[in-house]
Amino acid sequence: MSETCRIAMIAFPRLTQLDLTGPYEILARMPGAEIDLIWKTRDPIVSDTGLTLVPTATFDDCAQPDILFVPGGPGQIDVMEEPSLINFLQGMAPTAKLVTSVCTGSLLLGAAGLLKGKRATCHWMSLDLLSHLGAVPVNERVVIDGNVITAAGVSSGIDFALVVASKLHGEAVARQIQLFVEYDPEPPFDSGSQEKALPETVEGLRTISADMLSRRAADTKRLGSLMQPKGN
Repeated sequence: MSETCRIAMIAFPRLTQLDLTGPYEILARMPGAEIDLIWKTRDPIVSDTGLTLVPTATFDDCAQPDILFVPGGPGQIDVMEEPSLINFLQGMAPTAKLVTSVCTGSLLLGAAGLLKGKRATCHWMSLDLLSHLGAVPVNERVVIDGNVITAAGVSSGIDFALVVASKLHGEAVARQIQLFVEYDPEPPFDSGSQEKALPETVEGLRTISADMLSRRAADTKRLGSLMQPKGN
């Protein structure tokens, strides 16, 4: 890895901001880190909860990154077939040192054809959809397959970024960053995974998210079928 580490973080409308800002907080503290927020324009974008973010570069003027990063969120559904995004991911991934995602950002990597045959993870409510895009779904918080690193839902982005920091700069540096941000979780409820949450909590969240999940599943399956090799 060069002394300067260029990181391109995709920032699309209605992303889940912690998917991006959690890893950003960690990665920005790595030695030599230079981060750009990338979208097709530099116009402000608004996250799914109303936080405004301002891209610092566009697909057209972004330099080749060492780390390519994609967050997730409800807006992922709308940009799954955005030509400028897919072309950017396909163009930058082959020479990036690491190709990464958090949450449903892995579905965007999959939509770009970057997860074929790769072990990968995603938010638990959409994990099974990865198989439609050629990936091997793995129910783990952070999954490494070659130079592809994917993380599960939202808060797992902090764990993911600490793994990246350790891989690039060693465990001592990653531990210092973790201590600086005082990442020492003590959640008030043991409800942070499908396996630990109460059944009524799981079903309640599925009910609230039903429309989004249905649309995501339909679009992913349709795109996956289009990506299948055509018969002779």
